[in-house]
Amino acid sequence: MRAVPAVLAALVTTAALLTGCGVGPSGVEAAGPAPGGVAPGTTLYFVGQDGALRPELRETGRLGTVVDALALLLTGPGPASDLTTAIPGPPAPVPVVAARVTSIEIWLPFTAAEVPATGVDQIVCTALGVHRQSGGDPAATVQIRFTVPEPGSDRPRECPIPG
Repeated sequence: MRAVPAVLAALVTTAALLTGCGVGPSGVEAAGPAPGGVAPGTTLYFVGQDGALRPELRETGRLGTVVDALALLLTGPGPASDLTTAIPGPPAPVPVVAARVTSIEIWLPFTAAEVPATGVDQIVCTALGVHRQSGGDPAATVQIRFTVPEPGSDRPRECPIPG
């Protein structure tokens, strides 16, 4: 019989703790409609006639992943496009990607000497664009790993295009 008062005391203490935490009930807060629909595709970054990076929407019917976007990027611009690429061709194997909250690490099947700065920017901007559109950290950076690096080639990078 002594167990009953001990159990009751424990229940009363637990109830008091739960009701006395100082957090009151809250109502539903309106935040607008939830996102919906299908992404029209993935934005890839290629090189314009002026040498500057230009976005090109590749219509896939979905946003896809960073790996998907890089695979598309390595195939080059579309046939009707007036854009070019600074990434060596023909299409290479798909890079290995490790996406984290604040960074994306990409292992490329190229040496650092094979990819000029503009090609690196294409990869960085494409990867960050997909990462951010997928809800990733807007302050995320990209670290590229080459098969043969050069000093500083693996530093964290940001897209040089504002936005």
